[in-house]
Amino acid sequence: MSKNVVMVGAGVANVNAATKLIDNGFDGKITIIDMGKNPYDRKYSEVMEGFLGAGGWSDGKLTYHTAIGGQLSKYCGEDKAMELMDQVITNFKRFHPKPEEVHCSNPTAEPDFIKPYFGLRLFPVWHIGTDYLSEIAKNWYDYLVDKGVNFIWETKVTSIDFNAKFIRGKDKHQQEIRSSYDELIFGVGKSGIDFGKSLAEEYDLPTEPKSVQIGVRFEAPQKHFQKLIDVSYDFKLYRKFDDKGVSLRSFCTNNNAAFVAVEETYGNYSYNGHAKKDEKFRNDMTNFGIIMELNGIEDPFTWSRNLVKKLQINNKGLYYSPSRTSSLTSEGGHVEATQINEYVMGEVREAFEGYFKYIDDFIDGMKEIFPTLKDDWGMYIPEVKYLSPEPLVDYTNLALTKYPNVHFVGDALSARGITVSGAQGTYVAEYILANPNIFRIFTTNNNIMADKKIPYPKPQKLKKADGTIAHLWDGKLHNWAGPALIPEGNKKKREYYLYGIQYTEEDHKEAIKQQTGLPWFKQPAPKGEQHRH
Repeated sequence: MSKNVVMVGAGVANVNAATKLIDNGFDGKITIIDMGKNPYDRKYSEVMEGFLGAGGWSDGKLTYHTAIGGQLSKYCGEDKAMELMDQVITNFKRFHPKPEEVHCSNPTAEPDFIKPYFGLRLFPVWHIGTDYLSEIAKNWYDYLVDKGVNFIWETKVTSIDFNAKFIRGKDKHQQEIRSSYDELIFGVGKSGIDFGKSLAEEYDLPTEPKSVQIGVRFEAPQKHFQKLIDVSYDFKLYRKFDDKGVSLRSFCTNNNAAFVAVEETYGNYSYNGHAKKDEKFRNDMTNFGIIMELNGIEDPFTWSRNLVKKLQINNKGLYYSPSRTSSLTSEGGHVEATQINEYVMGEVREAFEGYFKYIDDFIDGMKEIFPTLKDDWGMYIPEVKYLSPEPLVDYTNLALTKYPNVHFVGDALSARGITVSGAQGTYVAEYILANPNIFRIFTTNNNIMADKKIPYPKPQKLKKADGTIAHLWDGKLHNWAGPALIPEGNKKKREYYLYGIQYTEEDHKEAIKQQTGLPWFKQPAPKGEQHRH
């Protein structure tokens, strides 16, 4: 039978996974659920949710190295990792309206003038062009829809039962969405990381602790950095303090037509950056993140969340500069941030619990190697990469060690870059192509129906000569209304099953309540029967 797949999140990881499946003749059903919108309805300012996620919508640079952007080669080896990244880059070119404009920068020599103060990570970067991302998204989306991929937009997944292989969620009208699956690819972005964390806690998943990754988005006129930009367009400066468990790096550099963007996650503002390719947007600015990686902090995710909450004034993030005011967005308005003075900066430093001194030192180091910089800069506070504890997965398919049909990819598996996220999704898709099965999806109002080419299974009630009663659905023991198996007709031996998974009687009652929101004894009784309580 054909395997059917549900993907949570329509970011780069799952879009590449779906593309890989379709391109290779996958004959099952693919459903992608996302809180955001399709690329035709999605506004450019809606950065965090929707088709191609945050990175694929606002960042036109694809790093091309296994040491950048999260874990990949540790799962599949160096050669396979590069092959997977090649597939992601090919997809972006394939749906690009002007693929001839895609180019790769590949610096090879570290300049001497930075060596006393910083290291410089050198790696190839494919430049797609932020201006083209919306068109790429529309072309890519049209292809997947034409090939039968089913998208469910503006819907938040609220619970996943890994045992029953069952998902529940609510759309923008608060209509409940229910879905079963054979294979689940969990590829939520930043706005869903807390959901992934709650699943890890609910199912007691073995995890690998991650570091805190937080800092600022730094901005200054491009002329101060031109000497380094000529060597490495997307430069990554770094410093390490191994004895303190601290390292810093510049991150996601944007030049020429560079703009700072607001990211709203969990109701709080943080900042990122992007660059336009069209000359009409040129502002001769440079921006990049200065990100600290902090090890040894207990519960890094909660620590980061609490710190970001402290860095909000007037329901906005912060902007500090010795000499400048906040810059304009690509749409012409000012970046939403509360400008603060040196006194409030003192409070910011306190909120960072002493760690902000590393950012201060990083900026002082830049003043040394870029002597014209002086005080001609500003920073947006904070920039944050939320990383929940990384679940331990099977290296062959990125499946949870306890649930082999649930795969984590992208931000949910601590990927920090577009290329690595897409490669992880492709890697999972390659595994699924070798293991076909079946899947159904439905909703309370029947807006989403089963694949019409496959008859929807009907419940069966079987009775053997010895009096044994069995309730079956799709060949599995299953009964929402009561016991699915009564051996020899003896109700004292009754057993409860859902989708072939055995439950205790109490757990079965709770499952019914979770399914409909009503206690088991308030469910409509099967015809000819009544509840006894």
